[in-house]
Amino acid sequence: MAPFGMHRREFLGAMSLGLAGAAVSALPGAAWAQMPRGGRMGMGMGGGMGRMVGAGTPIADPPVGALLSEPILATNVGTSPGLVEVNLEARMATLDVGGLPARLLTYNGQFPGPTIRVRRGDILKVNFTNRLPEIAGRNPLGFRRHVTNLHTHGWHVSPEEPADFVMYSLRHGESYHHEYDTSTQPGGTLCFYHTHQHGVSAEQYWAGMVGALIVEDEISSLQEFETHLLILKDLSIVNGEPVAHAHMHAFMHGMEGDMVMVNGQVNPRLSLKAGQIQRWRILNASNARFYKLALESHQLYLIGTDGGLLDQPYPVSELLLSPGERVDVLVRADRKSGTHRLRALPYARMGMGGMGMGRGMACSGMMGAGTGSLQALTLMTVSYADAAPAAQRLPASINPAARRLDPAALPIAAERHLVLGMKHGRGYINGQDFDVRPYTITSKRGTYERWTISNPSGMDHPFHQHVNAAQVLSVTGGDPGYASLYARIPALKDTVLVPMGGSVTMLVPVKDFEGMAMFHCHILEHEDIGMMGVWNIGMGM
Repeated sequence: MAPFGMHRREFLGAMSLGLAGAAVSALPGAAWAQMPRGGRMGMGMGGGMGRMVGAGTPIADPPVGALLSEPILATNVGTSPGLVEVNLEARMATLDVGGLPARLLTYNGQFPGPTIRVRRGDILKVNFTNRLPEIAGRNPLGFRRHVTNLHTHGWHVSPEEPADFVMYSLRHGESYHHEYDTSTQPGGTLCFYHTHQHGVSAEQYWAGMVGALIVEDEISSLQEFETHLLILKDLSIVNGEPVAHAHMHAFMHGMEGDMVMVNGQVNPRLSLKAGQIQRWRILNASNARFYKLALESHQLYLIGTDGGLLDQPYPVSELLLSPGERVDVLVRADRKSGTHRLRALPYARMGMGGMGMGRGMACSGMMGAGTGSLQALTLMTVSYADAAPAAQRLPASINPAARRLDPAALPIAAERHLVLGMKHGRGYINGQDFDVRPYTITSKRGTYERWTISNPSGMDHPFHQHVNAAQVLSVTGGDPGYASLYARIPALKDTVLVPMGGSVTMLVPVKDFEGMAMFHCHILEHEDIGMMGVWNIGMGM
């Protein structure tokens, strides 16, 4: 364990003194003067603008790129059955990004980071070392940029050391040895790992520190389908580096890049055979960009969400993913041979009054800080090859254990109301700033709670709770397709979109583990400016 690691007892003591972090509410004038105002526009938003989608909506069509590449698998150095052991190193690496070299922050020098695969019941050991370059000074929020840690987003594992405890810090050269028991983690889940170093998590995540976590399923009806992992990530590169979080607008709005990628590639191509069904596991790994996904001329069949596989396929024409959300879908090649585009349809995540910006407007002069897009964008190009030997059929059933819970039939131990807010350059939950006095919940293990998360702000907020996935009971406001979908299917969600001016009510099972977990907005810039609370599970009960 690193000598610099902050353990739970130390962190709780620091919180009681209001010393959990440092922050400033404005930048000095010099920082504004140093903002980048030019540079290469990434290919992800370039391309032909002559085509239109729907009623006069323009679509950006970057040139079709290389064949889709799967992220590299992490090497298992474990030697015992049931043990997966991985060496993971945070370090800077120069990689090809959109055809040009760029210095990114990476795991093991890869972008995205290596995919870690386990089977349910495995013990996973991650030997994590910080090799990020030591950088003098602090970021605009007052935090050291070169310290880091690791979070397993979505995993139902202990929030205590040495598992998913996220309030430790590693300096350059220090290591932490994580160990996770996956026996309580549902099979068939796509989760991911990323930095959770409060105050700099957004900058490190933006610059490349993210990788997939997959717990394999043994659902026989899915074994025959060719499977692909699709990690959606955007970046803006200037002078060979990701655009810096150099001003408060970057933290208030969240960063959106001008280059949008799938597995680090701009508009890759993927082939199917006519009659074939493929399985796509999709992760929104962007800081603040929302993806309203649609495959040209096709239905998507939703079979899984954040917390695992569903009972059956659900046909949808569009799927909205806010930052941190994941979906598992089947795609059936049942149209005419040719090319079909996986697109992000227009979606504005900020209203007319939100943060002083118009709905869908760009942040003038502030590269990277965005509010959503009124432009559609091609993410990947799909083409049909020869016909499959025999047309594949959609399974009628996926996971019979998936079911919607009835809160009226359950003992509800607590009703909670959380209000997400922003003002004066800070983020709040129930009016409390994490860096001053975190809003804190104490729950009893083995119970159920009903949480209502309200968002009176003018910007959408994806709400993420650690450890325990929940079931959405209702969504008011926002995208009607999103609201109706998650209010009726037996989905488990650890990240849910709380629309501007709306709310989400969800049933939260408090299961299995005790310890100190977190809940926060997964526009990580908002977490860094204070929109995070503490969830004590089974502590003091």
